[in-house]
Amino acid sequence: MSRSGSGGRPPRNSQRGLVADRRTQAAPRKRAQSASKSGRKPQRRSQMRTRSPGILGWFRALLRFVFRVIFGIFWRGTVVLGLIILAATAYYYTLLGPVGDVVDARARGSVTMLDRDGNVFAWRGEQYGGMIDPESVSPYLTHAVVATEDRRFYRHLGISPRGIASAIRINMREGRGPLEGHGGSTITQQVAKLMCLGVRYDPSEWESETDYETDCRRTTIWRKLQEVPFALAMELRYSKDEILAIYFNRAYLGAGARGFEAASQRYFGHSSADLQPQEAAMLAGLLVAPSYYAPTRNLERAQNRANLILGLMEDQGYLTPAEAEAGRSDPATLSEAAAARAGGYFADWIMGEGPGFLTNDTTEDVIIRTTFDPDMQDAAEAALAEVFSTQVSEESGAQAAIVVMSADGAVRAMVGGRETQVSGQFNRAVQAMRQTGSSFKPFVYAAALNLGWRFDDLIYDGPLTINIPGSGPWSPENYSRQFYGEVSLTDALRASLNTAAVRLSETVGREATVAVAEGFGIESDLALGPAIALGASEASLIEMTGAYAGILNGGSAVAPYGLTELRFLGDDAALIGQEGGIRDRVISEEAALQLTYMMSQVIANGTGQRAALPDRAAAGKTGTTNSSRDAWFIGFTADYVAGVWMGYDDNTPLTGVTGGGLPAEIWRQTMTRIHTDIPARPLPMIDPVAEARAGLRAEQRRQQDQSQGQQGGRRPDLAEQILMEVLGTFLGDNGN
Repeated sequence: MSRSGSGGRPPRNSQRGLVADRRTQAAPRKRAQSASKSGRKPQRRSQMRTRSPGILGWFRALLRFVFRVIFGIFWRGTVVLGLIILAATAYYYTLLGPVGDVVDARARGSVTMLDRDGNVFAWRGEQYGGMIDPESVSPYLTHAVVATEDRRFYRHLGISPRGIASAIRINMREGRGPLEGHGGSTITQQVAKLMCLGVRYDPSEWESETDYETDCRRTTIWRKLQEVPFALAMELRYSKDEILAIYFNRAYLGAGARGFEAASQRYFGHSSADLQPQEAAMLAGLLVAPSYYAPTRNLERAQNRANLILGLMEDQGYLTPAEAEAGRSDPATLSEAAAARAGGYFADWIMGEGPGFLTNDTTEDVIIRTTFDPDMQDAAEAALAEVFSTQVSEESGAQAAIVVMSADGAVRAMVGGRETQVSGQFNRAVQAMRQTGSSFKPFVYAAALNLGWRFDDLIYDGPLTINIPGSGPWSPENYSRQFYGEVSLTDALRASLNTAAVRLSETVGREATVAVAEGFGIESDLALGPAIALGASEASLIEMTGAYAGILNGGSAVAPYGLTELRFLGDDAALIGQEGGIRDRVISEEAALQLTYMMSQVIANGTGQRAALPDRAAAGKTGTTNSSRDAWFIGFTADYVAGVWMGYDDNTPLTGVTGGGLPAEIWRQTMTRIHTDIPARPLPMIDPVAEARAGLRAEQRRQQDQSQGQQGGRRPDLAEQILMEVLGTFLGDNGN
């Protein structure tokens, strides 16, 4: 009853207990079944407890912790670095203007010099040929630059980690610092450096543009880091062709050429659009070291570098093997103007003579037309080289200078030293102030002739002693240590007699000699002592040559000049112009004609015979200073004047050299070459025979007048005769 009264269900407690027992017994059964399925034996609860990790476990845990920390720092740092680069890129992006505003990298302009015929012969400053881009240049140039500087240029985003790593590896292997030598920079990074990371040149901050550019080219870790966002900004701002355009225009390529257009014009004489493979390769080869590989410095070295670039272009498929071989077999050569490299000293002189703001400091592109004659320059340089190579020992450190000019002072050629292919060097023709020696004597005779003396008047050549206050007695001597008594002025100058020149200077007055010398353009201080007649004062070669030009032109001073016209590039109107250098008259024309004859005798049969020309008359004067420290010969034909100086820069005495020796020889060879195709013309001088006859007649009349005066008083002139006749007639009519 009781079992049925409960409805047939077991008691609640016993039912809860039955369920719990099933759960307890089922778990081991399931674990056993899973263990049997996996092939493992079931373990007891005591065996499944966790064992101690041990030292290895702790080490592994530590490594996992450190890794998690480093990874956390790394990815967070990467995010921060990325944000910094992004911000820097955005900043640099705002600094980048249009391509046309950044292609011209120059802080100053250029000066292009034209010779007397209008041909380019020299450049100064930084030449810029105008904006070019990959579309306007020869495709060979684009290919050469990309093949040489950045073969992956069109595939990267401005930086090349692989290239930087490779460059660092090469630098370390070659024993340099990681950033010394190869930079591994892409073209974009090179452009970033050319743009100085957006920092513009500020004259108030930098001493010179050179210092600014040197700092911009400096490679440091910080600059390398800055290049990254700047390069990325450029890649975002400009297209690849625009980046190349900036590169083409801003790159310095040696010899003052800024950009490939200027370099093409400078070296080859034509536009960059017409470049052939070998020419493009030569220009691309300059990028690594423009001054070292400049073809004007060493053409063979530039050609060898170009051959290497041709090989790179062939390897990268820009040239076929046949095209590359054709380029190697016909290497690029310089244009005639570039090969000549003419007028280094002359061009330097012009830069100093013109106004500084239009020459050395110009911010514009300036064109200067000059008096320069390249053929005469070649003649002077060849003569100097010939004499020094054949008549001067190789160990000699003696120097020489030459100036050639026209009678109006137009300078045609200038050599300032034995090294002729130079720029910015010491110019002995202009800058050296040296004692003039006997080459100064023509001014003494000019002063006398201008005061009424004649070429055939006599002067006494004998012992002479002059007391100089503060120095005591001074007695000049002749070079021969002999005296010749009464001599004509012509013979005294022909033989360069010292005592006669001093006696004449003392007679006419030292002030008269100084006035003539200064009038002819000798600007240095002239000492008023008696030794002035022997050239004790200093002067430059161009001053002395200009003074002799005054004698040739009939007695008028000249201002030596070389600049005839200056204008801005693209303008037709000249800012500065000059047509001649003749100034005021210094001596009479008659005095100049007589002096020219006297100086012609110096070459004909005097101390300057070595300077005689084979086919025409010439006049000149030798000069040798005390202890032979300076040797001069200055002279002229009917067409041109030339002056030659020789000596040591440190005033070391010359050995066995006088003005009538090597300087006269250099002068002769120079003038012979210059006058090759010029018809001979007579010198503007007196006819001594006719002058002597006229002088004799004048002397006879003078003597006759004196004789008549002694007999009956002074002979009346024509006016007096007429008056006497009138008076006689009047008195006779009146019966007196």
